[in-house]
Amino acid sequence: MSLSRLRAEWCPSVPRELLAGAVATFALIPEVIAFSFVAGVDPAVGLFASFVISIVIAFTGGRPAMVSAAAGSVALVAAPLVQSHGLPYLLAAGVLAGIVQIAFGLLRLGVLMRFVSSSVRTGFVNALAVLIFSAQLPHLQGANTATWAMLALGLALIYGLPRLPFRLFTLLPSPLICILVLTGLSLALGLPLATVADLGKLPDTLPAFGWPGVPLTLETLRLIALPALAIAMVGLLESMMTASVVDEMTDTPSSKNRECTGLGMANIAASLFGGIAGCGMIGQTVSNVKYGGRGRLSTLFAGLFLLVLMVLLKPWVAQVPVIALVAIMVMVSAATFDWGSLRQLVRHPRLSSAVMLATVAVTLATHNLAAGVAVGVVMSGVFFAFKVAHMLDVRAEDDAATGLRSWTVTGQVFFASADAFIDAFDVLGAEGRAVRIDVTRAHFWDVTAVAALDKVVQRLRHHGCTVEVVGLNAASAVLIDRLAPTR
Repeated sequence: MSLSRLRAEWCPSVPRELLAGAVATFALIPEVIAFSFVAGVDPAVGLFASFVISIVIAFTGGRPAMVSAAAGSVALVAAPLVQSHGLPYLLAAGVLAGIVQIAFGLLRLGVLMRFVSSSVRTGFVNALAVLIFSAQLPHLQGANTATWAMLALGLALIYGLPRLPFRLFTLLPSPLICILVLTGLSLALGLPLATVADLGKLPDTLPAFGWPGVPLTLETLRLIALPALAIAMVGLLESMMTASVVDEMTDTPSSKNRECTGLGMANIAASLFGGIAGCGMIGQTVSNVKYGGRGRLSTLFAGLFLLVLMVLLKPWVAQVPVIALVAIMVMVSAATFDWGSLRQLVRHPRLSSAVMLATVAVTLATHNLAAGVAVGVVMSGVFFAFKVAHMLDVRAEDDAATGLRSWTVTGQVFFASADAFIDAFDVLGAEGRAVRIDVTRAHFWDVTAVAALDKVVQRLRHHGCTVEVVGLNAASAVLIDRLAPTR
């Protein structure tokens, strides 16, 4: 790789990359801690993960300027495993998820993300928003007046400060200012509020490398297999979505397959260093790009700067009131939800709206984003096949002079339209006549379509017809010659 290309990929402008990485780090801190208690793990687990993931994926990822860390979607999937079996099993699941993601990239399966329709993606983000919001409700149950007042103040700061005409409020993320103000007020007034220190132990040493403390048995594999698959698929989906956002913002391409393998390596490393698995962070990535990040240096610096802040500011971070994080997560859930999709429910085709609503419903019922996406993808495929199958048209025409009956087939013949194709031919009405089947405007896609054509031909011949099939395109002809030798 040439020096100019290396510089373009890593640091088009060093000061701009460092500033953008720092801004992304400030935006990461509150959300990573918040996502950690969503997952039911100590903040150190999320912070270690974010540091390691950022460092590794800066070198291995396929999308420069993209920020990956411990994310809310993965935290939601991971929470049930932590509650039932503890952190070591989550770390083992993270290693297995990373292996799945590496295999996904090596097999060049990133292209499969193209099959995730817009309706499924909308349902995905809407369900994620609802789950993030619902995860905050336990912190508000039985809350005192001070807690509600601080929540209101926090939301006012988050949404109000960016509207003020001061450059400081555009340089520093309003969530960070929210944390500073609410922490200061809490300490100054001695308010009875739960703090981050009450949630769990913050890191007091550098992360240590080691294998998760679980037995290497088939029983362990059975326990972590499904959670690992869910973590892998959710992580891949959100990372691919984030990479696509950066592609559009920067008008530059990215390697989706490399991003899959890079994410897998990063998650394996994070898990071996005692951190939760993660994926692309849409909000932090957009902040990074917005403030000038274009290369890998911004991602690398975001991870390094995060570690520095955690070491130097640990006593302060421990005093952050939990309600400040709740305010941030409420903002994240509101920003994540696609509010325009509510208006589009009426304007969009009913089947597309049904796919979106089903994705949300399944995700909320199972608390599994991967399950919701899987159901949405299957429904999209079924509805698409149903729609295409009904576009098949078969018209008959008789030539009075020659007695020839012609059938003209238009559309796609495949497993979903094969029966309609067969039923369209009036075999008894053509008995003993010369028959021509014109498929110039048709395409035969699979073995079911070939069998349908062969069945029609054999029925006509059984009733004394002389059959001629004309207009087969090259692909259909090869398929039929291979699978229907009796034609």
